Amino acid sequence: MTIKGYGVLKGVAVDGKGERDRSTPHYQIRMIGEENTEYRIAVNVMSSSNESEVLYLVDEQYDASSITILPTMSNGFTHINKNNRDIALDYIRGDLFDPSKMVPLPHDISGPDNDLNDKLQNYIGRAIKEEATIYVYGSEWGPEKNRPDKIFDFEPGRGVHNVHMNQGNEGRWKVDNGPWQDGGILIQFKDKWVAIFLAFLSQSWCTDDKGHPTEVCDHTQTKLAVSTGR
Repeated sequence: MTIKGYGVLKGVAVDGKGERDRSTPHYQIRMIGEENTEYRIAVNVMSSSNESEVLYLVDEQYDASSITILPTMSNGFTHINKNNRDIALDYIRGDLFDPSKMVPLPHDISGPDNDLNDKLQNYIGRAIKEEATIYVYGSEWGPEKNRPDKIFDFEPGRGVHNVHMNQGNEGRWKVDNGPWQDGGILIQFKDKWVAIFLAFLSQSWCTDDKGHPTEVCDHTQTKLAVSTGR
């Protein structure tokens, strides 16, 4: 099995806010895609089971030399399949970054710029000010007919979730495993590209061709925790 509706949303952000008082908090982004179509991006900032922190890595000088297709695409959500897999993300097979550099960060710590909500707000806030183009990888939901968005109230509700690694899961989330379907955020600022990658401590960095966990390979590609929480 794989996640449904995998693809990439291209557009600009117009609002962003963190959540700290929900049982499954997210950092929420309001984006505009094609023809003023609105989307809500729900970015996990905590495991729903409270057993697995979110790992994050931000590359503030991301090498975008190989990114040639995304800037030519129209705004809106583009589904990704075997015919256009060259624009997909895969944290393991794509060699996008060193996974050992990912760090866990709680979603709610008092004080400025010291939790995951704060980190995301820094980059999304700058993107809003600069009207920077954002590419969000994940799975699409909606449109939800006759139902406004529960966070930003636009109608119909629609958006993107699973904005994180989508392989190496066990337990209830194993059905979401698959190669070349990882989530993430790329921001095209005027002077540089910034990449934001997210995963869960419970996910394995050794997966087979279906995205399922395999035997431990080495220390940089191991399960970073025994929890199976999300």
